[in-house]
Amino acid sequence: MILSDIVGQNKAIKILHRMLAGNRMAHAFLFSGPDGVGKRTTAMIIAKALLCRAEHGERPCNRCRSCSKFDSHNHPDLLEMEPEGVSIKIAQIRELKKELIYPPLEAAQRVTIIKGVHTMRREAANSLLKVLEEPPPNNVLLLVADDTEPLLPTIVSRCQVVPFYALALVDALRVVLRERPGMSEEDALVLVGLAEGCPGRALELENDEVLAIRREVIKVLTSAVDGEIGNIEKALLLAGQAAELERGLDSLLDLLLIYFKDVMIRVAGVVRQGAVSESTRRELEMGRERWSLDRLSDNMRFVDEAKSALSRNCNRGLVCEVLFLRLLDPTPEIMGEMG
Repeated sequence: MILSDIVGQNKAIKILHRMLAGNRMAHAFLFSGPDGVGKRTTAMIIAKALLCRAEHGERPCNRCRSCSKFDSHNHPDLLEMEPEGVSIKIAQIRELKKELIYPPLEAAQRVTIIKGVHTMRREAANSLLKVLEEPPPNNVLLLVADDTEPLLPTIVSRCQVVPFYALALVDALRVVLRERPGMSEEDALVLVGLAEGCPGRALELENDEVLAIRREVIKVLTSAVDGEIGNIEKALLLAGQAAELERGLDSLLDLLLIYFKDVMIRVAGVVRQGAVSESTRRELEMGRERWSLDRLSDNMRFVDEAKSALSRNCNRGLVCEVLFLRLLDPTPEIMGEMG
């Protein structure tokens, strides 16, 4: 990939193109923005471009020996760091400082990519700050953070900050379909909607089984009432399918929240701009015809309470049964909250 392959980050790419073309790279960059919008991919492209040995044309050339080594994860002048567990530890920063003492082995400069910088505790951040205050020669540091708020202001001030943003849904859709050419546009739209314009996050949520059950749930919820016995049977069937999803259950509940929110927007008379498949339009229209704003609010509360119950390690099967019984009950206000 090259910088022009990055979708929806025109401001960031313009800044980096200009610096690469003028050979005016800062000693440290901070790529900041939501998770899954291209920060890590861009950092890898910049690292590859800085190590590229091509004398003419756009870098990275993706043809030279250096680019081949980069692609095989075998370049001696590329260092990568990411959190160990939930955070970057001070021991990792200390080890990095030892590495940076030595000159690059092959390239004119060494490139270090530090992912998840926002996870650093103060001790590790202070250690990294010393590197940024007295940068070793012939080194470029690329820091990647999902949020700059936890970072020391002094770290931010010593980096060239390159902001990244959530993509427009049509751009996020293009990225997902490029990475998953076999995925249907309908499923891709569901994922980018859930990920709120962050295609990397959408790809992490990809689960064909979850999407199939989501479609079935919405079909059942928006169909004609079958009477008390029929609704109970449907609720228990859906609950059984959902409970078997294991890790996918959280994603299913998030998808239902997104659906109810989008229907609520339609009931309120607001037409959202952006890419929506025909099947999604039908689902939203069926929901608009079936539920009032108050009932949609109840539905979202039921899902939130189910998520809360799962976070407290309540029985998955029971949580799903209560949730779908409430969603299919025409008089949900008589039912108590889950314990």
